Amino acid sequence: MLGIIMAGGQGSRLRPITDARPKPMVEVLGRPVIDFVKDSMIQGGVDSLIVTTGYRGEMLAAHVEGWNTESTSGRINQEHTPMGTAGSVRLLMDEITDTVIIGSGDSVASFDVASLLKAHKDSGAKATMALWEVDDPSPFGIVGLSGSIEGVVDGELREGYIRKFKEKPTPEEAFSNVINAGLYILEPEVMALVPEGEKYDFSKNLFPRLLEMGWPMYAKAIDGVWFDVGSPNELIRAQHVLIEQRKNLPFPMPDGSVDGNGSFVSNTAHLGEHVELHKSVVATDCSVGNDSSLRETVLMQGASVGSNVSLSGCILSPGSIVEDNVSATNLVLGDDERLKNDDIRIS
Repeated sequence: MLGIIMAGGQGSRLRPITDARPKPMVEVLGRPVIDFVKDSMIQGGVDSLIVTTGYRGEMLAAHVEGWNTESTSGRINQEHTPMGTAGSVRLLMDEITDTVIIGSGDSVASFDVASLLKAHKDSGAKATMALWEVDDPSPFGIVGLSGSIEGVVDGELREGYIRKFKEKPTPEEAFSNVINAGLYILEPEVMALVPEGEKYDFSKNLFPRLLEMGWPMYAKAIDGVWFDVGSPNELIRAQHVLIEQRKNLPFPMPDGSVDGNGSFVSNTAHLGEHVELHKSVVATDCSVGNDSSLRETVLMQGASVGSNVSLSGCILSPGSIVEDNVSATNLVLGDDERLKNDDIRIS
């Protein structure tokens, strides 16, 4: 079965982390974000993976090359002109000869692809969408479901036929609290509706068109976790939740240990004496000097923190360095960037 992962995003709100990598290659617990949807697809029966790329596609190409095994193939399709989510997948129309799984490469989610695929087949839908339930739907696009193809919207449903969409509703406009989670199961005739050579989006263009045409669309909410790691705060929060729920999620944890304060430390990291950690991540080949304190802080691969340092709400990109006697809050360092004790940074 074919799986297509959309990975053209720049992740501008994550700069300077994304100055050196596309958003799908940002680390979460030491793994690129894109690997989470890849694993879900493979667990659901996908054996052929194509990644649509744009910004810094060469980095994704090198990473995807490592997905090739005896049972799974992986390659990229470089997009030279932004075509929108559906437009980028339309470039692969010759490959889409049967039901296809399409997912976003810049979110962390516990998709049960096999369950979604069964719901798709059982419902007779032309398109099926994974959903996520939120407390406040106002920043998102909500989906209205019904128990039948032509039924009325029931805001309590977490599974059913799609009858309505609404982008960023006010509290008065919100007819549900389930949102598009960015994974779709589509039949080839759906993708054939996407105009060739045009910029076209799944949420804004294709799915509303299917509703207008009366083609059956189904949706099912997922359990577990879902994050669009589009900001530093969300990136830090995603790692906290993955650590807290590690025993109940289908994701492999990297080699390392979790302490009583909810921090993860890689087996290859080095901690000095009297180091205090609270809900932090110290990834592969990182080091933290004596008498330092990290609170809700993420150290990516190879990052280094000196002695007598206090960091809170910070992210250190790969290879970055914080020198001795530094105190910082809500700071993000780019790759190989150095923070000295006489620097003044306002995040």
